[in-house]
Amino acid sequence: MPRSSRPPGNLWLAEELWNLDAIQFGDFTLGRTAVHSPIYINVRRLVSNPRALARVARIIREELETLLSMRNPHVRPFSVVAGVPFGGLHIATAFALDAKVPMIYIHPPGTDKANVIEGVYVRGQTCLIIDDLITGGGSILQTAATLSEAGLNVYDAVTLVDRQEGGRQALKAAGINLISILTLEQIANYLMSAGYIDESWYRRTMEYIEARNPGRNGD
Repeated sequence: MPRSSRPPGNLWLAEELWNLDAIQFGDFTLGRTAVHSPIYINVRRLVSNPRALARVARIIREELETLLSMRNPHVRPFSVVAGVPFGGLHIATAFALDAKVPMIYIHPPGTDKANVIEGVYVRGQTCLIIDDLITGGGSILQTAATLSEAGLNVYDAVTLVDRQEGGRQALKAAGINLISILTLEQIANYLMSAGYIDESWYRRTMEYIEARNPGRNGD
C-alpha cells in the first residue's frame, strides 16, 4: 500500500505528478534522445493544479536565493527570465509572478512574427532560462542561442525534472549551468519506496538511466 506520510523535500513534486497521472510506465519514444523509455513524465499537467504550480514557483525562487547567497554563488544574478516554449512557459510565468522578475519568451520556429522574442529586454541583461523537463538539452540550447543572438547573457537554466539523458552535460559544454528540482532517479526511487510501482518497473527505469548516463552519480 502507498504511504500516507508527506513526502520529504522536493519529493512532493513526484507525488503531485503521480496524482495528476503525469507519470506513466510502458514503452515510450520521446524524440531522438529518449528511445524505448520505460517512463514518461508529462510535467505540463501541473497547470491543472494552481496550488502546485504556485509551490513550484516558490521552490525555484527559494532554491535560487540559496544558490545566490553562497560565498561562492552557484548561479549568476539575473534580471529577466525566459520560458522555453511550450512546456517551460507556465513554469516561467508562475516564477516571474512569484519572484517579481520580468519575463520574455521566444516564438516557436515558423511563427510569422517581426520580433522573435516577445517581451521587454535590454541587450547585455542576464537571462535565466526555465523549462519543465530536460532530456538531451536541445530545447534549452536552442533558446539560449536565440537569446544570445539578441544580446542577452545566459549562464544558468532551471528545470523541474532532469531525465538524466545527457542534457546536463550538453549544457555544461555550452557554458550553461543546470539547476534541477528532481531527477528521474529520485522520482523512480520515491515511487518505488512509496509503493506506487512494483520492483520490475523500478529496475527497468534504473537500467534505462544507467544505460544513457553511466556517470550520473558524478553530476
